[in-house]
Amino acid sequence: MLPRYVALLLAVQLAAACAVENDVGAATANRQDDAASPAAAATAAQQDRRLVLAFGDSLYAGYSLDQGQSFPAMLERMLDERGVPVEVVNAGVSGDTTAGGLRRIAFTLDGLDRKPDLAIVGLGANDMLRGLDPAETRRNLAAILDELKRREIPVMLTGMMASRSLGADYVRRFEAIYPDLARDYGAELDPFFMDNVITDRSLLLADGLHPNAEGIRVIARRLAPKVAQLLEDRSSKAQ
Repeated sequence: MLPRYVALLLAVQLAAACAVENDVGAATANRQDDAASPAAAATAAQQDRRLVLAFGDSLYAGYSLDQGQSFPAMLERMLDERGVPVEVVNAGVSGDTTAGGLRRIAFTLDGLDRKPDLAIVGLGANDMLRGLDPAETRRNLAAILDELKRREIPVMLTGMMASRSLGADYVRRFEAIYPDLARDYGAELDPFFMDNVITDRSLLLADGLHPNAEGIRVIARRLAPKVAQLLEDRSSKAQ
């Protein structure tokens, strides 16, 4: 009788031990799942964020401003507030001309983690300030747009106006560049990046050329709806 009882007791203990082991294994798996869930959710959320490249000069870079006050940073916040999760990469270089932009466009794109959903291009102001031939500015911008087109990246082109002191012919030739290229490449056009800012001293830095933080806010507020619509349109076409 005793051996049979001992055997029964051992069987019960073994079954209990297996049950505990299974419970521990399940709990461990659950904990691992719980630990993985936030990471997976974060990865998924990051993948859902659109990528926008802001490729320009000092007007994009945030000249004399804190990085969080730059046009790309301000635009990113305003798009997030509109429910458009986005990362706007600041590829603005102060003093850059269209020739400088052309030299670095491929390198900039190759350095990104993935292809942008949109590129916002704003170059030409420094060409104009230096009095460079508008034909050269046009060629360089066209080559930049060729590279973006080759990579199938949609574009918003932000235009610039020329100083009237350069003469009527220069003004006409320079200001025709942006609408012409936007039409030729099927790009969205914002005719004048500094619209409603350049004429208001309260929105400018002391140099009278660059927007201050409030000026950047005015610009980003104007452009955010256009950028949001472009991203929505691209998303609809991809589905």
